[in-house]
Amino acid sequence: MTVAVSLRDLSCVFHSAGKTVNAVSHVNLDIDAGEFFTLLGPSGSGKTTCLRMIGGFILPTSGHVAINGQDVTQHPPYVRPVNTVFQDYALFPHMSILDNVAYSLMVRGVDRNTRTRRAHELLEMVQLPDLATRKPAQLSGGQRQRVALARALISEPQVLLLDEPLGALDLKLREQMQTELKALQRSLGITFVFVTHDQHEALSMSDRIGVFNQGRLEQVATPGELYHRPATRFVAEFVGAANVLLGAQAQRYANAQAVMIRPEFIRICDDADPSPRVKGKVGDVQFFGAFWRIQVQPDDGGVALLVDLPVQYFANAPAAGQQVGLSWDQSAMHVLDGATQS
Repeated sequence: MTVAVSLRDLSCVFHSAGKTVNAVSHVNLDIDAGEFFTLLGPSGSGKTTCLRMIGGFILPTSGHVAINGQDVTQHPPYVRPVNTVFQDYALFPHMSILDNVAYSLMVRGVDRNTRTRRAHELLEMVQLPDLATRKPAQLSGGQRQRVALARALISEPQVLLLDEPLGALDLKLREQMQTELKALQRSLGITFVFVTHDQHEALSMSDRIGVFNQGRLEQVATPGELYHRPATRFVAEFVGAANVLLGAQAQRYANAQAVMIRPEFIRICDDADPSPRVKGKVGDVQFFGAFWRIQVQPDDGGVALLVDLPVQYFANAPAAGQQVGLSWDQSAMHVLDGATQS
C-alpha cells in the first residue's frame, strides 16, 4: 500500500502569555493512499494542529511531514498537493457559487471556458447543478458545505484535509452528509484526512482513526478495533460509552488491574440465569429511543455500571430503586494496559 501522508516525530510547541504549550508531541503516523483517515480527540488534544501542519498552515517545531514520499515540511500551503475544507466554509460572499468553485483555477490562469466547465462538473458531483448563479447567502448550511467541497476538489488535490466540516450542521443533516461524504471519497479514490471531536462521526465514516489526547497519538486502529479493543483507558472512555473498572472491582470481575465492558454487552438476568455476576440497585434510567440506559450500583461496591437494554426486548426499563442481577460473557471484558487515566 502506498503511503500518502507520513509524519515522523512531529511536534509543535506554542508560546503564549509566558506559557509553553506542547500542542503536538512526537507524532509518528502513516496514512495510506485512498484512505479515509480521521484524527479524533477532544478540544485542545492536538488533532487540528496536526492537520494544519500537514496542510502547511503551521510549521512544526520539530519533525517532518511527507506527502507521497516528498518532504514538504517547509513548503507553504500553495505548493503542497493538498487542499482544505474548513468548518466555516470560507466562501466569498460576493461571488456566485460557480465563481467560488472555479476560483482556484482562475488564480492559476486557467481559461474561462475550461474553469467554467470544470466548475459545472464539480457542482454536478456534489448534487448542486442548478445553484451556479446563486450567492452563498442564498444557500443552506448543507449546500454551502457541498460548495466548499467542490471548490477544494476542483484543483484535484492528492490529499483532501477536512477540518470539522460538518460541525456547523444540525444532527439530521450532519448524518446525511456523513453518508454523502464517505460515498464521494470512495468514488474519487483520493485520500481524505478528516478532523472531528465527534466519536460517532469518526466511527461511521473512517477506514482508520487516530485518537489524540493532550498532544499525543494514543491509538491508531480501525473503528471496530478502536471500539472493542481500546489500548488505553482514555480511548475506552472517549470512544463510546464504557464501563471502566479499576482496582478491586476489576480484580473481582476479571482478575486484572483495569478492565472495560461496553454497556450493550451487559444483560439483566432472568429466571434462566439464576447466578448473576453482580447484584445491585437501579439508579438513573434514561431513554434513548432505541435503548434504555440504566445505571446499576453493585451491592459489593465499586463504581456504578451502565447497562443498555434494547427497546425491542424491554418495552419498559427496571424502575429506579429496583434490585436486579447483571451478567455478561467473559469475552465481553477487555483488559486495559494500565489502571490510570492516559
